[in-house]
Amino acid sequence: MKATIAQLDASLLAREWEALKHHIAAESPDMLLLPEMCFAPWFCAEPERNVSVWNAAVSTHERWIKRLPELGLTLVVGTAPRNEDGNRYNAAYLWTAERGIQWIHRKTYLPNDDGYWEANWYDRAPIDFKPVTIGELSIGLVICTEIWFMGHARDYGKRGIHLLLCPRSTPAFSNDKWLACGRTAAVVAGAFCLSSNHAGRAKHVALGGAGWICDPDGAVLALTSETQPFITLDVDLAQAEAAKRSYPRYVDDRPI
Repeated sequence: MKATIAQLDASLLAREWEALKHHIAAESPDMLLLPEMCFAPWFCAEPERNVSVWNAAVSTHERWIKRLPELGLTLVVGTAPRNEDGNRYNAAYLWTAERGIQWIHRKTYLPNDDGYWEANWYDRAPIDFKPVTIGELSIGLVICTEIWFMGHARDYGKRGIHLLLCPRSTPAFSNDKWLACGRTAAVVAGAFCLSSNHAGRAKHVALGGAGWICDPDGAVLALTSETQPFITLDVDLAQAEAAKRSYPRYVDDRPI
């Protein structure tokens, strides 16, 4: 299948949306991974939650999600701020041309430090990491910080995922660290690891871009940049299936 990763600057969203549509028309991918809560500026740079800002971000994401059919794709994955039963969540969605929006995961592990005051802004969801199947494709979601908790990548791999998807919003100074994590998670899961990231600035935070595609052995196949904010590559799902039978994935880690 052909997969597209992206880095997006929310301050230039209208222009970048048009550029993304042009890229998709030229490359004809099967799926697109969007960055974490990408349809609004990165509001978690502010330490204090503002209800008006949160609700505006929720509404903005709802409007942009309704525009996903403009892309002419069959499958899009991203996250959005969402009000749900009196709680606030960072929720992952899967959009398909056939079924529309499906909410598939809510972020569990929330940072709370300079530029990333997420635990102040929204609620921690219960631990719930389940693969999602679309036809012959199986995917696993880890939203940003969640990728560091490698047990979930291992469990996803045991359940046979092809793609480990990591929508994120991370700072430029830590790009190397995050890429190292993505490469490791790909190896642990025995799956292709894809990540899309915010770019530009949020208050004093320089956002990192540098979305990636890593193969199941951790090789970096693609890395987005300012000059190449969108990249589409073929990924061989059979390679991910074969990886489950090779080291270190086959090692028995069940308790004795």
